[in-house]
Amino acid sequence: MSRGVSLRGRLLRRLALLLSLILLLSSFSAYWSARRAADTAYDRTLLASARAVADGLYAEDGRLRANIPYVALDTFAYDSAGRIYYQVLDLQGNQVSGYEDLPPAPPGTPRTDDYPALAHFYDAEYRNQGVRVVSLLQPVSEPQLNGIAEIRVAETQGARERMARELLIGTLWRMGLLSFSALLLVWLAVNLALRPLEALRREVAERASDDLQPLPDSGLPREVLPLVEALNQFNERLRGLFERQSQFIADAAHELRTPLAALKARITLGLRAEHPEEWRSTLEQVAQQGDRLTSLANQLLSLARIESGARAITEGGAQRIDLGQLARELALAMAPLAHARGVALALEADQPVWIDGEPTLLNELLNNLLDNALAHTPAGGNLIIRALAPSVLEVEDDGPGIPEAEHEKVFERFYRRSSLGSGAGLGLAIVGEICRAHQARISLHQVQPHGLRVRVEFPLSVAEA
Repeated sequence: MSRGVSLRGRLLRRLALLLSLILLLSSFSAYWSARRAADTAYDRTLLASARAVADGLYAEDGRLRANIPYVALDTFAYDSAGRIYYQVLDLQGNQVSGYEDLPPAPPGTPRTDDYPALAHFYDAEYRNQGVRVVSLLQPVSEPQLNGIAEIRVAETQGARERMARELLIGTLWRMGLLSFSALLLVWLAVNLALRPLEALRREVAERASDDLQPLPDSGLPREVLPLVEALNQFNERLRGLFERQSQFIADAAHELRTPLAALKARITLGLRAEHPEEWRSTLEQVAQQGDRLTSLANQLLSLARIESGARAITEGGAQRIDLGQLARELALAMAPLAHARGVALALEADQPVWIDGEPTLLNELLNNLLDNALAHTPAGGNLIIRALAPSVLEVEDDGPGIPEAEHEKVFERFYRRSSLGSGAGLGLAIVGEICRAHQARISLHQVQPHGLRVRVEFPLSVAEA
């Protein structure tokens, strides 16, 4: 049997997935942040080198000369991961000093706003490797020269990438440690939170199978109390069900004992008789007793079926049923019996009356109401079945009726009115149980000058509500 999914494992897996996603997104963010930090740091040094080269510009014989302070370029010399290149262009764009073919700034490259200089920073390709270049425009004002010179200083990006990588690795280590710590803390917190549930599990597992006493709720966290309350309510309903079943078995045994004893006694008397007339009389009485026993057994089985039907309704197994159609079918089936007893059977169902219910139970309900009405309606009387909107069923007869003081008692199991016949007292009890299963309200009303009307009001169908 499957043991289901561990709440602890599911929570940790989801948290690990979430942290992994956060770590992945943070890695991209950390890399770009580290790269920006490296660019900021190295761009400042790159601009300082360009300014140092610009400070060495001078005019001679009407031409621009450059006195390169190689100490400024040595700023990068200690870093084996990068190389430095420079180029000086005069006012006409001719090379004065430095490396040839150092790439110019692409068109539209914006001037930097980070430093007070006419400088452009850009990435380019030089000698088959990526470089970071600063183009510094340096004004020249000499007696023979007046204009703008350009100094380009380029640096390979190995040092920047190494710095960004080191920053990224450090960030990832810290975030990984924080994620692991978070998982560990969550694991500990979940274990602590589940301890009350584990104690509750042991409490339930150690109980005897017939122990339905309420579970203790002292010392439990507030979040667990609703679960304990729900379990206690379920135990209470289960205990009520067991008690009803036990009472049903006891009542059924009691009700069956007397007719079975009477049946056995009549058979014994018949066996002692010597004349065929006595045998025939005994057999007729035994047949009558057998019919009553069969009717009682069928009613007991009907009571037992109500529980399964009620569960089907609770679990969403109710069907949409037309009360008028149901009443019409049963009226046609009962018409021959009513005619034989001299009772006029009428049906009033002019339009569909839809309810949600269990067909077998509803058929049993109406059948018991009609049986009860036919049993108490005298010859020449009337019996009327009504299906009324929005969700009402009525059965009215011309019988003696039931005193108001006994309206509640007649729905009790095995209750018999002393002035009436020898029925088992289960017909209206079955009707009451079926009404409870459908959450319907049943009521009895006296009809003048005599008679009884049984009215059943069902909840509105979901489709009609």
